[in-house]
Amino acid sequence: MSESSVGAASRPRTAAGQDWGDASSPRPLFERGFLAADKTTRAVLADLVADLSLAGLTPDDLSNAELVLAEVLNNIAEHAYGKATGPVELRVDLLRAGLGCTISDQGRSLPAGVVPDPELPLIAPPDHLPEGGFGWHIIRCLTADLRYARDGDWNRLSLRIPWAD
Repeated sequence: MSESSVGAASRPRTAAGQDWGDASSPRPLFERGFLAADKTTRAVLADLVADLSLAGLTPDDLSNAELVLAEVLNNIAEHAYGKATGPVELRVDLLRAGLGCTISDQGRSLPAGVVPDPELPLIAPPDHLPEGGFGWHIIRCLTADLRYARDGDWNRLSLRIPWAD
């Protein structure tokens, strides 16, 4: 569904049901530049959750945004930069059809220059879950319009987190 075809019934609403009005053009709800590192990433996520809470996102929308962006930012710190550190830029916009997110970094590019779509990890026996391997599945399940590009020295990931039902 394109953004222009979204009707009033899917307009973003605050937790109290209040309509944000015409969100057809993006309005930044959160914008931050920082250096990728575990403690910094946690602090940025805490600030993001606080700002999105103040903006009135419903608990489900807030949880989805936190989960998706935690996965993306942790992937950047762990895989794009590894043991090094480097700049990350995060922007979250209010859109009629959800939260528009743009994340940029100068770390290693994604393998093959595309967003990963790995197989789910084998879970055998079922009570022994692997520690990792679910991040891109979580991101893909909770987002739409997922795009990646390498722009000079920068990785640019954009995605939309649709409003929860």
